[in-house]
Amino acid sequence: MQYPQKISLILVLFSSIVFSQTYKTSSTSLPGKEFPKIDSERKALFQVYFPEARSVILEGGDGMQSISSTASKDKNGFWNISTSPLETGFHYYWLNVDGKRTNDPNTQLYFGYGQPTSGIEVSSGEDFFMQKSVKHGTIVDDSLDSKITQGKRNFKVYLPPNYGSKKFPVLYLYHGTGEDITGWEKQGYIRNILDHLFAEKKAKEMIVVMDYGVALNPEQVKMPDNHSRTVISSKNLDRIVIQELIPYIDKKYKTSGQKAIAGLSRGSYQAMLIGFSHPELFSAIGVFSPVIYEGTKTEPFKELPIGSLLTSKKKPFVFIGIGEKESTMFIEFNQILTGFLSQNHYPYVLYQSPDTYHEWLTWRRSLYQFAQKIFK
Repeated sequence: MQYPQKISLILVLFSSIVFSQTYKTSSTSLPGKEFPKIDSERKALFQVYFPEARSVILEGGDGMQSISSTASKDKNGFWNISTSPLETGFHYYWLNVDGKRTNDPNTQLYFGYGQPTSGIEVSSGEDFFMQKSVKHGTIVDDSLDSKITQGKRNFKVYLPPNYGSKKFPVLYLYHGTGEDITGWEKQGYIRNILDHLFAEKKAKEMIVVMDYGVALNPEQVKMPDNHSRTVISSKNLDRIVIQELIPYIDKKYKTSGQKAIAGLSRGSYQAMLIGFSHPELFSAIGVFSPVIYEGTKTEPFKELPIGSLLTSKKKPFVFIGIGEKESTMFIEFNQILTGFLSQNHYPYVLYQSPDTYHEWLTWRRSLYQFAQKIFK
């Protein structure tokens, strides 16, 4: 009777060793925290302490929609959650604790879905956005007082490694709905991406202005938060960029006069609106995960002056990036946009991010590709 018990004990010890070896703590976990962790098959384990909870359910963003998970509470009040294989990339997630949305206390928080939100990084094996031993640029906080929105507007400015030695072109870059100016810096790893490209001589050094994507005056803020308000906000943003932000940046920083504009999701709409409205001003327009607001079947570009591309003497370079696994809505927006450009023989570059959703790995890859093609 003792022999089988020893064998069982050995098996348990062996399985625990294998368990500890195959699971690695997520890079988004807080220092000193073991969870969440992911194994070689991309299955994840979460452990959270909610001793009084009756139900804890794992929920999350686009890349978390197809996974399944199981949760159980141990005698010490810890909830252990295991999942099916996760998709690669960065995913927002949260816990539904007895019906209340709650962040995982083990992870760093990222501003997404309109509030600080937990995040998990599932490695794709790429290192283009990981920190390396190269010369680094800096990101500084800045702001201006806007007459258009009647208030202070905060933004971030990336200065390339050799800033100060000469004048540089400027990329104006926008985040998506529910995010803020920290998105490209924190979730997007913009500094690492650009530092690497510049070190490898794959892109021309540039300044990047990461502006805030909401531009409403005190009265407009009271309007219902819908597509109509987003269009109004974007039109205000157009005025801010042309009348306030560009003059401010050109006066304060060492700029060469060359300009490009880009954005992700809602920011893609804003980049198109501003870029299409001023094709003579921007040499490149980057559209990451296209969104088109307030269009109809007969007038898909009702609120976007895309026709100006065809009549302008200057022809901005147009880049479109999209994840292969994005939802039907974004695929259709992409088809409308590329269809118009193709039918009118306007050149563009389409980049499809392999196996990614409407999430940050798509947008990191898109920025990586776009930055190599501008300011040539």
